[in-house]
Amino acid sequence: MFRRTFVALTAAATLAAPVFAAGHSKDIVDTAVDAGSFSTLAAALGAAGLVDTLKGDGPFTVFAPTDDAFAALPEGTVEELLKPENKDQLTAILTYHVVPGKVMSGDLSNNMMATTVQGSDVTIMTEGGVTVNGANVTSADIEASNGVIHVIDAVIMPPM
Repeated sequence: MFRRTFVALTAAATLAAPVFAAGHSKDIVDTAVDAGSFSTLAAALGAAGLVDTLKGDGPFTVFAPTDDAFAALPEGTVEELLKPENKDQLTAILTYHVVPGKVMSGDLSNNMMATTVQGSDVTIMTEGGVTVNGANVTSADIEASNGVIHVIDAVIMPPM
């Protein structure tokens, strides 16, 4: 089962490669921005003051929610989180999507726990497709100069 999942993830990453052309020469932020489907994530990183951090040396593993993932949140949630008075909450949510180090899909195992930069753990499942706290990984192993991006279809929330 794991081999089939890994093959599927590898194929998805290969198909996503044209979207992320020049992946290795750009950092995580620039790679995501150039893809065109992470404008909400980019705006949130700016509002939280995390752009410079994710442009840093790393390495980082980012579980990156798409614009559609942010749009699926209850109406008004993104706008509320982007307000300056909610910077701490936004920072907690965004850093919950980042794991220190470079974790490729081949490094994953079912029911794996990974500690995020926020400090709480996420659970990674590999049976029947890879998920992170229930969010589906839709493209994996998108390499950047300072880490790797795994695209997810939902915004994951840290425990309160």
